[in-house]
Amino acid sequence: MLALAALVGAGVGAGAGAPGSSRCSGAAADLAAFNEPAAQIAVVVDASGRKVYVNTSTPPSRVDWMLRSFHRNNLSATSGNPADFEQLVETTAGRFQVDPGLIQAIIRVESDYDPKAVSSKGAMGLMQLIPETAQRFGVANPFDPRQNVEGGTGYLRYLLDHFGGDLSLSLAAYNAGEHSVERWGGIPAFPETQSYVRKVTTVYRNGNAATARKAPPRPPAAPIVTYVDGHGVVHYTNVE
Repeated sequence: MLALAALVGAGVGAGAGAPGSSRCSGAAADLAAFNEPAAQIAVVVDASGRKVYVNTSTPPSRVDWMLRSFHRNNLSATSGNPADFEQLVETTAGRFQVDPGLIQAIIRVESDYDPKAVSSKGAMGLMQLIPETAQRFGVANPFDPRQNVEGGTGYLRYLLDHFGGDLSLSLAAYNAGEHSVERWGGIPAFPETQSYVRKVTTVYRNGNAATARKAPPRPPAAPIVTYVDGHGVVHYTNVE
């Protein structure tokens, strides 16, 4: 699924799409425009009043309905907390026979565990499902964590089967769409897609998707204290 660089300053999306991630540009964008079939651009406004440009064959009315129908601010799940979704991921991954660590890695890279996330291309929820993918895998409310994880995991299971268990190709297809991978005969030469595959693979192999939060800020350094001892010697110390 590709977005037009001229309209959104971006290129490749994900069968989901990482919020805020860069998209293909320059020569890659030219190749994308040449190789990818044209799709209509739906311009809709999400629940927060933000314009979203979605490159999709889904009718704009359907995209508009999906983005307008669900109020992200009413979600009960705690945004950004992996522990809130650990059991959900374990159960869903088991049902689809996918390593839960892989699902955790995808969620980490896609949305950083924010069930309210909406990308500039209209991808929604934890696993960043575009409207077409959500509809394809029976997701009625992409902002519902259970439905989103089930739809995203089902899509990943499909891709793994489709590409003979090849993880890199499956991840590339999750990001750029399976048809792009088929047309390129491998991982598409889109910088965003190649970066996406590397990121998810790294998080997955490190096995720290659920725990590798952003590094906490360092505590402020202790102030330097100056004092003069009984012999008139000046001392400097940061030990209070």
